[in-house]
Amino acid sequence: MGEATWLILVAILGVIALLFLVMRQKLQAFLALILISFIVGLAVGMTPNEIIETFETGMGETVAFIAIVIGLGAMFGEILRVSGGAERLALTMINKFGEKRSSWALGLAGLVISIPIFLDVALVILMPILYTLANKTKKSLLYFGVPLLAGLLVAHGMIPPTPGPIAASSIIGADLGWVILFGILVGVPAMIIAGPMFGSFISKKIHVPVPEAMNEQVAALAELEEKADAKEKPKELPSFISVISIILLPLILMLLNTLAPFILEERSVLRGILVFIGHPYAALTITTLLTFYIFGTKRGYSKDEIQQITTKSLEPAGIIILITGAGGIFGEMLVASGVGDVLASAMEQVQLPLVVFAFLTAALLRIAVGSVTVAMVTSSSIVAPVISTMSISDPMMAVLVITIASGAVIAPHVSDSGFWMVNRYFGMSVGDTLKSWTVLATIISLVGFGLTLILSLFLM
Repeated sequence: MGEATWLILVAILGVIALLFLVMRQKLQAFLALILISFIVGLAVGMTPNEIIETFETGMGETVAFIAIVIGLGAMFGEILRVSGGAERLALTMINKFGEKRSSWALGLAGLVISIPIFLDVALVILMPILYTLANKTKKSLLYFGVPLLAGLLVAHGMIPPTPGPIAASSIIGADLGWVILFGILVGVPAMIIAGPMFGSFISKKIHVPVPEAMNEQVAALAELEEKADAKEKPKELPSFISVISIILLPLILMLLNTLAPFILEERSVLRGILVFIGHPYAALTITTLLTFYIFGTKRGYSKDEIQQITTKSLEPAGIIILITGAGGIFGEMLVASGVGDVLASAMEQVQLPLVVFAFLTAALLRIAVGSVTVAMVTSSSIVAPVISTMSISDPMMAVLVITIASGAVIAPHVSDSGFWMVNRYFGMSVGDTLKSWTVLATIISLVGFGLTLILSLFLM
């Protein structure tokens, strides 16, 4: 057996072993990635010292960036959540769009809300609004739920500073400004097709009433809306302008960081300022501090309460950071072993475009593992060594991140925790959950892949 064949076989067996440990043995993804990285290193003949050095390089280079970004993002998102920002955004958009176009409002609201707030948390917060609308209009819960779910999933998978895109960008080395830009360009059409359009269709096929057990949430929301309308408690929810401004602020700053070199001269003072405040570290630090003041201090939260809220928010962030770091180790092990060069050569021989390889890798891992973030981290680790052998522009690197994101959201099923969350909160059978949640996610995936494939034709 030749060396190249052995390297590819090791990579394939490594991924299979990883899936076995996570799916069948229920081993935590972080530990599974660490263990498989050790095995891959030994299998390709690396010395113990080389393996340890590769671990340090892979973890260090990956976590150095994403730990700060994900940590800051988690804190500002949690303050926004406890202050009622998500409810305010959704209620205001529904009011502005009107009841007839409420599905479009919910799709856009989900798209914006899931940027700072984790998808599962955002869904729990907003479900009472869906229940209220379904009871009021007597329409299927899917008419309102599918657009919201589509918006939440698109932002969760494609638009930083959500964990998946941040992790993939870090591992691949993509500029976050370009990732945000292409994430929006690809994500909005995907949300429209999988959200309001598919939601209108599937709600006529499957009528889902509000689950009886959830009526208490409906009553609680109605009481909250009455207080807001009567202005009995003007501070019950923050203003719409403050919420939308704080969510968009880091995105705008990071986009300016990316665009400044193209629109301003190299020695321009303004360019230097925009590049600095638009760096993810600075942009999210500014946003987080403003969030503490506007949605914390000004709304009556004490310093101790803010500290408790933000400390709690770092618990899930810590898990994501560790898994991403372990994914970086796995990717670095593939680079150090020479697998990247072999895969690149094999792709060239079979004429498989990099975009197609990235999408298929992420899609297969998503179907097998279930988690969007784990699928993005692992597939990015496999694609990164191939990218390192090529000369690829910054915009194209960002397109590859969105391609991976598109593959990583495809076909959620019984191995996905989100599948059971949707199943429970919508009170659907497993079959109806597959026909609605699984299909809408697959639509997002295929539309995203189609658009990134088109973009790649102009950027490769």
